[in-house]
Amino acid sequence: MPNRESDAPDTIDAFFARLAERSPGFPKRLRQCADFVAANPDRVAVSTVAELSAEAGVQPSAFMRFCQELGFSGFSQMQRLFRSDYSRKWPDYATRIDSLRNHGSDSPAALLAEFVEVGRLSLENLLASVETEALNEAVAMLAEAETIHLVGFRRAFPVTSYLAYAFEKMDIPAMLHTGIAGLGLEYAIRPNDAVLAVTFAPYTERTLEIAEAGRARGAGLVAITDYVTSPLVRLGATTLNVAEPDVGAFRALSGSLSLAISLAVSVGADRENGKNRK
Repeated sequence: MPNRESDAPDTIDAFFARLAERSPGFPKRLRQCADFVAANPDRVAVSTVAELSAEAGVQPSAFMRFCQELGFSGFSQMQRLFRSDYSRKWPDYATRIDSLRNHGSDSPAALLAEFVEVGRLSLENLLASVETEALNEAVAMLAEAETIHLVGFRRAFPVTSYLAYAFEKMDIPAMLHTGIAGLGLEYAIRPNDAVLAVTFAPYTERTLEIAEAGRARGAGLVAITDYVTSPLVRLGATTLNVAEPDVGAFRALSGSLSLAISLAVSVGADRENGKNRK
């Protein structure tokens, strides 16, 4: 039997790296635990195992097994990691949003205040969730691509359409895959191109199909997605994670759009610097 104390991740980054590595092989119930923790990491530090299990839709025994599969002796050890490390990176936005709802009303002004608050928190979270090394790698890959293929549907479409606009303004060859009339444009992806795929849970199947087709054709793959359990991670994408807090059933795109424009401007600057070096 492994020594759980020594086998357990000792940082949040190590925890999510292990979660991304092992979650694809989890059975259904453990995968539910993985998806819930990836989507709601702030709750681990302040909730009981019974509360987390209920919200994830599993029995407490399944959640305990999930903890052990990741190397912990049990839930208490995993919770200590989140309490000691994670709280320094991410704000407890759930408490703040609940406070807004409890003290506000259903007026448009109160709703605006909620969206402003979750937007601010989304931007704070973005600085903690995007790794500098991955961001640099993504910029380099996109800057070197002959054509950038932009793929994102449903809630992600505003992100890719804005990227298409930004790249067009900077004279960067880019193709926006829209799916209009059911037309597929995968045939246009070449080995020297790069696919920039944007999708969030529950993940759009068409986005995953195009990303996989691009990989099969030898193109590079950059992903803007939410959690380490995203299917794009398993495709070997250079991944930039951004998870947006919600207001009811609605999520704004504050963090996603800020990441997108930062990425676009950085790619434009890198390509311009490359021209000047020649």
